[in-house]
Amino acid sequence: MQPLGPRPKTLPIAPTAAPSKRSLPLAGPARDRDRKWRPIYAVWEITLQCDLACRHCGSRAGRERPDELSTEEALNLVDQMADLGTLEVTIIGGEAYLREDWVLIAKRIRERGMQCTMTTGGRGLTAERARMAKEAGIQSISVSVDGFEATHDALRGVRGSFQSAMAALKNARDAGIHVSCNTQIGAASLHEIEELFPLLCDQGIHSWQVQLTVAMGRAADEPNLLLEPWQLLEVMPMLARLKKNVADPRKVRIWPGNNIGYFGPYESDLRGTMPRGHMASCGAGRSTLGIEANGDIKGCPSLPTADWVGGNIRDNTLQTIWEQTAPLRYTRDRTVDDLWGACRDCYYADTCRAGCSWTSHVLFGKPGNNPYCHHRALELLREGKRERLVRTHAAPGAPFDFAKFDIVVEDWPVDLLDRARRLAETGEGYLTSKRVEVT
Repeated sequence: MQPLGPRPKTLPIAPTAAPSKRSLPLAGPARDRDRKWRPIYAVWEITLQCDLACRHCGSRAGRERPDELSTEEALNLVDQMADLGTLEVTIIGGEAYLREDWVLIAKRIRERGMQCTMTTGGRGLTAERARMAKEAGIQSISVSVDGFEATHDALRGVRGSFQSAMAALKNARDAGIHVSCNTQIGAASLHEIEELFPLLCDQGIHSWQVQLTVAMGRAADEPNLLLEPWQLLEVMPMLARLKKNVADPRKVRIWPGNNIGYFGPYESDLRGTMPRGHMASCGAGRSTLGIEANGDIKGCPSLPTADWVGGNIRDNTLQTIWEQTAPLRYTRDRTVDDLWGACRDCYYADTCRAGCSWTSHVLFGKPGNNPYCHHRALELLREGKRERLVRTHAAPGAPFDFAKFDIVVEDWPVDLLDRARRLAETGEGYLTSKRVEVT
């Protein structure tokens, strides 16, 4: 595997986002199924302004949106979320603390009886800001850590960002706030994760969320940042080892993101505490809500703006957008017939529905076929086959944009096939080289 090399210079680091999507059509009156589902968990980008320049940032954050909500509009939105049944709101960015009224927003969330958490890169989470967060009622702060210092700093685009993240964890702890970490697993970090996690546990975290780097925004500009689908054969047993050997003894929860895994032999180990004891289909528009800083509403915060915004709160109430717009209804209405490719004929198709809609949409321009699947990688391995992705069209360079990829199904290289089969049988080891440099 080749070194990732320097950041490309052909696209702007922080483009200006387009204005909000306004006056979008409604899909019709609310149905029983629309009223059944409620956004119990909301992730709210309160500003797109950011103090990092992450190479894997799907939103290409940096500059604030030209039409972000006013304080009055934001507080009104908090009230609407509470009235609609939301139980927890995570404020994000960009970088949430760069919005001047972030404390007022957090305080209102708590006043309305909802839990309030925060996800941050941590570069500017000073002791003073941590105290402000505590006084506002923020209950937990998750700091992003994507590798050891050299790798993390290279991925985050700012030298010193790893040390800032460590300081942010300390500042939050010292302020009396519970802390957790979140980590993207990509080509540059894969072989650091197993040694990184104990270090994160030493920071007093209660949980660790992991997800794969997804081919959206800046990550689409550098395909070498992405894992190949067959590398789920490495990722899943590694996470299972960490849970058994590190997380469980230290009482740290491992929380796999929605694009991790799917129905391999470690499913119950990693998702056994979920209601069904295993992965379910995408929750966008059923239990989750995504909000952009200008009031655009999506079923999931990660989904691309252009295709998944249902409406804007300046045009309609949150309840109307939740119940009566087609993008928010998507997962309530879809069936196995909406799947395609290998996912359409999979044994788990009706339960999984191709897993993470975000992951597949930004690869192919539509959801319904997700190659990042452990079960699928194992089934292909039995046939001596594997999948890899080839970028065919570059991303245009706007926030929440994506490129286009094709799936290539190929024979396993002869020198790796036996190793892959042993790994699948024993759950031990790796297939790829131990270090991928990122500069």
